[in-house]
Amino acid sequence: MKKLTAKEIAVFGMLAAVMFASKKAMESLPNIHLVGVFITAVTVVYRWKALYPLYTYILLEGLFGGFNTWWIPYLYVWTVLWGAVMLLPKHLPEKAKPFIYGGVCGLHGILFGILYAPSQALLFHFNFKTTVAWVVAGFPFDCIHGLSNLILGTLLIIPLIRIFRRFGR
Repeated sequence: MKKLTAKEIAVFGMLAAVMFASKKAMESLPNIHLVGVFITAVTVVYRWKALYPLYTYILLEGLFGGFNTWWIPYLYVWTVLWGAVMLLPKHLPEKAKPFIYGGVCGLHGILFGILYAPSQALLFHFNFKTTVAWVVAGFPFDCIHGLSNLILGTLLIIPLIRIFRRFGR
């Protein structure tokens, strides 16, 4: 991986700040935000370097929300979305891109509770039955998360990719 340029450092800082601000602005909506949309678009454009704004965003969440048990899963949950996008082929059919990117983003949203559960189980000494109950209790919110990620991702990821490629490179 090449060194970061001064421009990339500035762009990645701004992207992390926009991710954080967009999540804060939408906090009154249950599990509806643009973080997954931004992570997907940033990963398509910057590939490995997308980890910089991703982990800067996670650091901002901890700094402003407190480094507590809720924050620990953020260290890996968002990276799963990054990894899923990294595994997608670079050359997808143009007409399919919004649906594929939106679909991956939506799938991550619906699986968020399942991805979060191992940390909860370890931190709070849940047994398997308690862990499953915790996931089931949160599933309606994961459905909202997944559906909103699917819709917002399908509509916004491609325009964001174009913007990032035009101004951020």
